[in-house]
Amino acid sequence: MSYRTPYVTPHILHKHYAQSYDAEASNLIGRELEYFSQAGFDMDRIQIKRNAPPAVLYEDAVRNEGAIISSSGALINFSGKKTGRSPKDKRIVYEETSRDEIWWGSVNIKMDEHTFEINRERAIDYLNTRDNVYVFDGYAGWDPKYRIKVRVICARAYHALFMNNMLIRPTEEELANFGDPDFIIYNAGQFPANRFTKGMSSTTSVEINFKRMEMVILGTEYAGEMKKGVFSVMHYLQPVKFGQLSLHSSANVGEAGDVTLFFGLSGTGKTTLSADPRRKLIGDDEHVWSDDGVFNIEGGCYAKCINLSAEKEPEIFNAIRFGSVLENVVYNPVTRVPDYDDASITENTRCAYPIDFIPNAQIPCFVQSQPKNIIMLTCDAFGVLPPVAKLTPEQASYHFLAGYTSKTPGTEDGVLEPIPTFSTCYSAPFIVLHPGRYAEMLAERMSKNNVDCWLINTGWTGGKFGTGKRCPLKYTRRIVDAVHSGELAKAEYETFGVFNLQIPTALEGVPRELLNPRLAWPNTDAFEREVRKLAGMFQKAFALYESDVEEKVRLAGPQV
Repeated sequence: MSYRTPYVTPHILHKHYAQSYDAEASNLIGRELEYFSQAGFDMDRIQIKRNAPPAVLYEDAVRNEGAIISSSGALINFSGKKTGRSPKDKRIVYEETSRDEIWWGSVNIKMDEHTFEINRERAIDYLNTRDNVYVFDGYAGWDPKYRIKVRVICARAYHALFMNNMLIRPTEEELANFGDPDFIIYNAGQFPANRFTKGMSSTTSVEINFKRMEMVILGTEYAGEMKKGVFSVMHYLQPVKFGQLSLHSSANVGEAGDVTLFFGLSGTGKTTLSADPRRKLIGDDEHVWSDDGVFNIEGGCYAKCINLSAEKEPEIFNAIRFGSVLENVVYNPVTRVPDYDDASITENTRCAYPIDFIPNAQIPCFVQSQPKNIIMLTCDAFGVLPPVAKLTPEQASYHFLAGYTSKTPGTEDGVLEPIPTFSTCYSAPFIVLHPGRYAEMLAERMSKNNVDCWLINTGWTGGKFGTGKRCPLKYTRRIVDAVHSGELAKAEYETFGVFNLQIPTALEGVPRELLNPRLAWPNTDAFEREVRKLAGMFQKAFALYESDVEEKVRLAGPQV
């Protein structure tokens, strides 16, 4: 005999219960109502839920989207076919207000205004077929002087909760007086783009129009597209409109107010090294270095979850609780415990959580002091770069433009050599202006504020991948601590060969042979071959920017 509830409380009659809340008309008034009507939304048909609290979004995601509540209270949801960004489908509208500023090419692909209008209309038409449309109004940028108001319009509760976490959440008073947004995202990712529309190459389209200050998403439900769309807009507006420098970096601050910026591509240790229990975390991914200091663009963190454990990264592990979104994470169907080691859906499993879920976060995420140190991280699988080098201003510009790290063998059959990756400004997929423009602003700010810059290699030593070993994390942490204490700034230095880098001759707690890679290699000839090979790769990659930089920056790279 099936179990039946003997009595159901008639809570539906009470105005404070969920069912009656869901049935109420949208809480939009005046100009807001007018905005949605003028944008083409069928206000008689759809229900708009604006800045719905996480609990309501949980209910809708579980009820309508097949979401799961994990054992720790996080919402597990899935992005469908696309589990990562679609860089080949990202476009920027070619129009008169921004066309002379954009660095056009394979990263910023041109789209005509008419095609944008067609896709925008397609997105709104799709959203009009949904019963629930979610709106989240929030801010990008913690400094009120430079922040922008962002409106996200989407059809999935998971997307609304994601942006609730990733944008800066307004207070009730700020929301009541929000006014017109500066940037709008129309996310109709469940609905495909029309491949026969001019300029479309697939059913996916992620496009930004700087004249309209709007973004349209079709054919991908991967939530990270919205996050990076906001960053692309800030990467354009901060230098062009505000004259400030936007950066793809993490940042932390010491008790004395000394700020450190960390640049680094995936796998270099940026998140791990910037999470320091003795320092406050300003943010883990996107910042602006302004005339007044450093502020985080985001209100949350979007952390990788693959192989996550409480032992390795306790702050991230403990942030996965009620309010967080786990994306494409496999879970135990009985216990609802996430399996962070399972990559059967994707290697790119993620968690989005508000930054105040991190115990030592700097709230507000804005420090009114200029950076003291910049750390450029690389993971050199060729095993030839030193674990730390002090860079001249020209070398800092060179390595910022080069943005080097390497992918290790083993990811694909038949790959026996490390694969070099050069991502200019450590943010090639999100770059909007010419890289030289960001590099010039970085050099100016470093010079003005007398900032020390360090190249730190978290990769291999004593041989390349396969013969050498990864630099132990305890030594890298010791090096970073020595940067912060000022110990390394006072150290004695020697010149490191082909790359002409200044490396310390000694640092307490770090073996001498580790500081100078040449000493760590048993075969000096093999070391020299690898150094020259990597130097040649640098020169080939940097050729793209040579004509746009001063000669002293060109000469700051490796000389073969």
